[in-house]
Amino acid sequence: MVALNEKVESFTALATSEQTVNNESLAGKNTVIYFYPKDNTPGCTTEGQEFRDSIKEFKACNTQIFGVSRDS
Repeated sequence: MVALNEKVESFTALATSEQTVNNESLAGKNTVIYFYPKDNTPGCTTEGQEFRDSIKEFKACNTQIFGVSRDS
């Protein structure tokens, strides 16, 4: 977890749908990054669905969510 008074080093990452995520795209927003080991497993799928089902509440709090996996 990065505290509010800490800075994240400059980075750029590729995301799904040909999106690019970088420091500028995260600036001024709360961000949740969750990591899961494998696509399409019961636990990981449930976790992703819970974030999806709560997206309105997260957006109301100016929060974006990213799931990260080594799988495609």
